[in-house]
Amino acid sequence: MSFSTGVFPAGCPSRTVLDHISSKWGVLILLALSEGEQRWSELRRRADGISEKMLAQTLKTLERDGLVSRRAQTVIPPRVDYSLTSRGYELSALLVPLVTWAFQNADDIINGQRDPA
Repeated sequence: MSFSTGVFPAGCPSRTVLDHISSKWGVLILLALSEGEQRWSELRRRADGISEKMLAQTLKTLERDGLVSRRAQTVIPPRVDYSLTSRGYELSALLVPLVTWAFQNADDIINGQRDPA
């Protein structure tokens, strides 16, 4: 695939999608949901450091993009569960190797070490 006429032009819709899915919180929420349906409080605990506002904004964006499904249950107290759509699962399968690589190499990169190979 050649990207020469694809993602580089400023008006390309893929740039908006990349912005949504490659944000720190977007990646973490997608990875958390790749392990199964979760409630708001579970996602907030998993994405340590995320504010309520940012979690709400990220979930709304991912839901609008068709990657996350929101299911409100009419119980007391109210309960809302989030899960990935089929497109969300497809994306998370692509993100797992990237995040695994980042996790495995983070210490060396942060410490300024370079792989001699």
